[in-house]
Amino acid sequence: MNNAKMWLVVKPTVGVPLFLTAVAVGSFSVHLAVLRNTTWVPAFLQGKPKAKAASIEVPGGVPGSNAVVMFQGTDAAGVVVLPDGRTARVTFDAPAQTAALLPGAK
Repeated sequence: MNNAKMWLVVKPTVGVPLFLTAVAVGSFSVHLAVLRNTTWVPAFLQGKPKAKAASIEVPGGVPGSNAVVMFQGTDAAGVVVLPDGRTARVTFDAPAQTAALLPGAK
C-alpha cells in the first residue's frame, strides 16, 4: 500500500468515514450541477419524450422518402439517416464560406 503510513497519523475510524463523506458530497454536488445547468435531464426525469428530429427531402430520392437529420449541441454538425438506414456525418459551413463555392457566385 502506497500510503500505509497515513494510518499512523489518522485513525481509520476517522479517516474512512471522512473519505466516504467527501466522496458523497462530491457526487451530490456534481449531480446537482447537472440538474441545474441542463434542460434535458429534468425533462428526462419527468418522462417527457425526446425532441423530434428534423426531416428533409433527399434530392433525387424516391418521392415521399425522407432523410432524417439529427443535430447535437449548438454547432452546425449532425448525423443524416438515409431512407435505406445508412448514416453519415454532415457539417454545414457558414453561408459566406459556401457562397464562393457555388458555380456562378461572385
